[in-house]
Amino acid sequence: MAAIKVHGSPMSTATQRVLACLHEKGTDFQFVPINMAAGEHKSENYLSLNPFGQVPAFEDGDLKLFESRAITHYIAHEYSDKGTQLLIPGSNKDMAVLELWKEVEAHQFDSPSSKIAWEAFYKPFFGMVTDSAAVEENEGKLAKVLDVYEARLTQSKYLASDCFTLADLHHIPNIQCLLATPAKKLIDSRPHVCAWVKEITARPAWSKVLAMQKQ
Repeated sequence: MAAIKVHGSPMSTATQRVLACLHEKGTDFQFVPINMAAGEHKSENYLSLNPFGQVPAFEDGDLKLFESRAITHYIAHEYSDKGTQLLIPGSNKDMAVLELWKEVEAHQFDSPSSKIAWEAFYKPFFGMVTDSAAVEENEGKLAKVLDVYEARLTQSKYLASDCFTLADLHHIPNIQCLLATPAKKLIDSRPHVCAWVKEITARPAWSKVLAMQKQ
């Protein structure tokens, strides 16, 4: 049995971020589905893995982690000799650029894209009513972020360098949601962002994550 366990939901963007990282690494793992509708993420057993009662939770032997970006950081470093590199080996300056764009995703991109995904993708899925005003407000915020991305992607193929890294991977789950909403226009209207999105969402590792949603 695999030493690595991922506890979560295939529909959770945070869980998807970890799954994509593991598939990029080609590392064996056991997926433990958490039924959030039944409240399993608030059970005593699960709270021992993630005290905030959120998904995912991660185990590698006796190591227990939560928070998806911390988990992918660990995987990329611990299994640096496997699969896709995901890091930028070399100087501290190169690594600083990677850390910069990881921070941009977490602090600039995630909030507006997550709010759009909730309102325009998940709410209709759950039979709830979309707040159009919230979508419009966050589309405005996201447009400003994507303008920065458009300029950056004239300088390199991916956000942090000419190689695919965690900085790109962390975006994919929310981007996948955006592509199924009217906010897709924000991507399509920016040619460099559009090309980047097509590239990162076509990766075989991400296809495996999407396949897990259908199982």
